[in-house]
Amino acid sequence: MNDCLFFGYNNNPKLIKNKSLIITKPIQFKFKFENENENEKQIKQIKQISTGYSGTIFLFKNGKAIEYLRDSKQNPSKIQIEENIQKVTFGDENEAILTKEGKVFAKGENINPKNSNEFINISSLIEDKNDRIIQDIVSGAYQSIYLLTSNQNAYGFGDNLYGQFDFDSKTLKKTEKPILMMKNVSKIFSGNTSNHVFLLNSNQELFGCGYNYFGELGLGESRKEEEIQKLTKIQNIPKGKIIDIQSGFNHSIMLIENENENENQNQNQNENENPKRKFYSCGDYQYNGLGKNENTYEFTEIKSSLFENDYILDFSVGGNHTLILTSNSKLIGFGWNFYGQLGTGDTKYQLIPIQIELPKLRFNENISNYHISCGEYKSFLYYSPPSFSNLEEDLIKLFRRKEFCDISFKTENGEIIEAHKLILKYRLNQNQNEIEKLQEIISNKSIKESNQIFEMIYSNRIINPKLYSEIKEIINLNEKNEETIKRIYLNENEKDFIIERKEKQYKFPKLILIMRSELYRGMFLSVTEDTSNKVTDYSELSNKSFQIFEYWIYSNQIKDEIEITQEIIQELETGIDYFQLNQTNPNLFDLLINKFNNQN
Repeated sequence: MNDCLFFGYNNNPKLIKNKSLIITKPIQFKFKFENENENEKQIKQIKQISTGYSGTIFLFKNGKAIEYLRDSKQNPSKIQIEENIQKVTFGDENEAILTKEGKVFAKGENINPKNSNEFINISSLIEDKNDRIIQDIVSGAYQSIYLLTSNQNAYGFGDNLYGQFDFDSKTLKKTEKPILMMKNVSKIFSGNTSNHVFLLNSNQELFGCGYNYFGELGLGESRKEEEIQKLTKIQNIPKGKIIDIQSGFNHSIMLIENENENENQNQNQNENENPKRKFYSCGDYQYNGLGKNENTYEFTEIKSSLFENDYILDFSVGGNHTLILTSNSKLIGFGWNFYGQLGTGDTKYQLIPIQIELPKLRFNENISNYHISCGEYKSFLYYSPPSFSNLEEDLIKLFRRKEFCDISFKTENGEIIEAHKLILKYRLNQNQNEIEKLQEIISNKSIKESNQIFEMIYSNRIINPKLYSEIKEIINLNEKNEETIKRIYLNENEKDFIIERKEKQYKFPKLILIMRSELYRGMFLSVTEDTSNKVTDYSELSNKSFQIFEYWIYSNQIKDEIEITQEIIQELETGIDYFQLNQTNPNLFDLLINKFNNQN
């Protein structure tokens, strides 16, 4: 029974005491805390693992992180950042963390020469003060770090040894402040041992630059140059949605969903089949884990019977090896294995994919909650409980609590499962027959499967890929939860409750107030029918503050044109307590503070 498995190079630092330097089969990893009672509590709450050559960072659900470093003598140390940490990255020679507030702190010998063990705030070094809220971070090799801002701008920071920051390396070997690489970026892809980078724009066009001696940028044989120092559009990308690209020393692997299927194939596709995901790779195959036995200079499909009919849940690329996790609980690997980082029980290099034997996993029925993290010479497979953001958590709570459900469905065993007409009306495609189709699907499912289906509909997350394939035609998964609630709110016909203030009346959909405010939930559970459609607001919020509250209730956002003052922050801090708001991520108070800081 394991939550976190480790295999590979057990050194730099030594992670497991009294074990050899090379661990070739997955074994349980346990944290070493002074308080032993903390072990079990923490290991169940892993959010992310990032591992590099000289250390590993573990991030927990509570926003705290610990690190095992080369000099740590097997004992973890807490990362001394007081703010809530959302993501960690451990590059070859750098560490970076992203906080909930959108700040990025990093450390390393070249990042902070005065004290390599001290984190510095690198997001504060961006020249444009309006571009300092960071949405995502990615580490490259040595001291290179990439930042994606909330304004969809990509920056490079640190080493530019191979022109990976879209800048001539002869002119700029290193930058001491983030430099703008490209605007209108939706995603950054690289790897903690990679000297090349990919940027995806909002039009799904892919660009790359950096080291390319082995063709790892996928530009084709004619562009097999040692360095590509200007962002160059990658041609001949397979059709479909790019899910992820991860890079090793001299290769890159791309995961694409629903690519290049003709209409007849789609029409004949088995209804129970998961959305198709396929792998493509380019670069040097020698020791680098391309999944094939030849170099390729543009992205070429990796074919294997081990995963061709499986739904790909997760994959991770180390320096020279790749691991894949499928919905059928298979762990598959290929590449260099000198340190046992494939977990095959030996140190033989695997040119093509091979299945890895796993011990029984504690949460095997929820395999989609497992994740992989590959470092330079080591690997982790770990369980991370599902987390919800924005309105997902409130919608899930609404479904589970059942007091205000007004539509029921019958499972295959005759059990009744209840839901909300209003949510289904907007989460399903705008078609009256969709609820009938949903009832038909539920009638052939167990109560457990039915609950998972409704949780996917309410939360807008793929919790069970196999069940998702059955509902994907009737559910509107492309629309964010915020957009759904906003559509409900903007429809005047759905507003069935009035909040009266001195100046005017405000109309709300009752179900949205139930979902967002414990004050109104309790009120609607206790009032009589003839008084349940109207109430007077005694919160004493100013009109401006109440309008901020009103907009946040359905959008989880603050309007751009609203100016935030300290008085408004103080008023709404009291209002949050008064209305007993369900504080999602990001919550109202955090949004107010961020907007106030940006305006000042």
